[in-house]
Amino acid sequence: MDTFASAYLAASGRSALASVAFVVVGIVLVGGLIFAFRLGFKIRRRESAPPQPHEQPRMPASGPTHESRSREPNEMPRAADGERLTPHELRPTGGRDSADGGRPRWDQGAGGSFGSGGPGAR
Repeated sequence: MDTFASAYLAASGRSALASVAFVVVGIVLVGGLIFAFRLGFKIRRRESAPPQPHEQPRMPASGPTHESRSREPNEMPRAADGERLTPHELRPTGGRDSADGGRPRWDQGAGGSFGSGGPGAR
């Protein structure tokens, strides 16, 4: 028998086996996906339904019940003699309670955020 022919037959046998293995792996993957979908569907069915619109919580007629406070940012501390500050010399980030206590309002004529199209404060 010719060596080329035997090599060709051996290669075709391996490729047929690889094709069959590829199909089997594909079928196993599809079966796993179907199983996972059905399992998720069963679990979802056992959960309670979302609340209906009439079951949703409503705000009391008197308005919000919690006290809202206004906060103002901490100022950045300045170093003496042009030295830079190290992290342990800085105050914690965040802010403190505002002495005013009222809600901040926009200034008349202020444009808001960058790119809002307003004329901005003059």
